[in-house]
Amino acid sequence: MDDLSIIEMLQNRNESAIGEIRSKYMKLCEYIAGNVLSLHEDVEECVNSACYEVWNSIPPANPKDLKSYICRIVRNIAINRLEYNSAAKRDSRYTVSLEEISDCVPANPDDEVILSDLADTISCFLRSQDEIHRRVFVRRYTYGDSVAEIAERYSLNEKTVATYLFRTRKKLKVFLKEEGYNYE
Repeated sequence: MDDLSIIEMLQNRNESAIGEIRSKYMKLCEYIAGNVLSLHEDVEECVNSACYEVWNSIPPANPKDLKSYICRIVRNIAINRLEYNSAAKRDSRYTVSLEEISDCVPANPDDEVILSDLADTISCFLRSQDEIHRRVFVRRYTYGDSVAEIAERYSLNEKTVATYLFRTRKKLKVFLKEEGYNYE
């Protein structure tokens, strides 16, 4: 089933939409949450919470890209769960990737409208990048892959991946400033 049909089902409050989301995006959601959280139970809880949040947010939300919308929700829930689980002892590899990008993007924006605008702006920026830089960036900051995993996936040197990430973050920071976002 295509995403537009699933969104329409959600807007019509058809409960089978959640089953469609699970069948289409469950493995992806588990992958994203699993890169942030170490316990399988936490991953399952995170995915269930994401489905619940999608159900509660559509309507009024009307996402243009359901996959990105769900990925963002899962990622945010997983990060919140990680913070809850680890409180002061942040030792996850995912925390490192969040620290890397914190110079460009606020960790906890105050307003949901700002968050969706920011997400659209970042998506616009990523569409302007060449394919390999975009894929490396998304693997690191959306899926939470390590630099080594990304290097292996794309047959690159780890230093090359780190350089791509550094340069793309730098460009993103400039782009966001030009668009009126300044989080320093």
